[in-house]
Amino acid sequence: MSVDQPTVLVVEDEMAQREVLCYNLEADGFRVIKAEDGEEALLIVSEENPDIVLLDWMMPNLSGIEVCRRLKSRPETAAIPIIMLSARTEEVDKVRGLETGADDYVIKPYSVIELMARVRTQLRRVRPSTVGVRLSFEDIVLDTETHRVSRAKQKLKLGPTEFRLLTTFMEKPGRVWSREQLLDRVWGRDIYVDTRTVDVHIGRLRKALGQFGGDDPLRTVRGAGYSLG
Repeated sequence: MSVDQPTVLVVEDEMAQREVLCYNLEADGFRVIKAEDGEEALLIVSEENPDIVLLDWMMPNLSGIEVCRRLKSRPETAAIPIIMLSARTEEVDKVRGLETGADDYVIKPYSVIELMARVRTQLRRVRPSTVGVRLSFEDIVLDTETHRVSRAKQKLKLGPTEFRLLTTFMEKPGRVWSREQLLDRVWGRDIYVDTRTVDVHIGRLRKALGQFGGDDPLRTVRGAGYSLG
């Protein structure tokens, strides 16, 4: 698994639709996890922290609208984009879905190509590096397509791990990342690496960012982790 793959959770109780969605998402380069009902979806979100959720409205026991309400009411999951999938075509239903917190509303039957485009639009907002965006923070510029980094217009030499670390920080300046969160995002959920390894690579990243002088933009937050700015 590529650590740069965005993770999509597909919540759909109809197997045929679920499999079609998963197939197309995986073919488009996404890491896909799936849930068959609302209760399972809530459990998976708490364990996997997906980058985006595709959520069917009509499901037994716990409806998609209730899953959406619960996810958006929790601080730790409120920022995860949710695209509601529904056969409900009335404007009042769409308004209800959006007012509950859904970031987008797609009516069934939908075009898979259009849905992929909507997924990428939401990801551009929360994980811009996955869709080939240039990131900048103060005098640091990072190009996710060419894998080049510069500071004050001077090109910097970064190793691949340091590049992924910096990308993670630059997507959300000011956010404090714990060592465990950085391990998941930069090394991957399926790889075992000691948390002290994070400190080693943070040190290398600091050295790389200071190649041509300038203040250290990385902040160590005692007992919590690291932050950019």
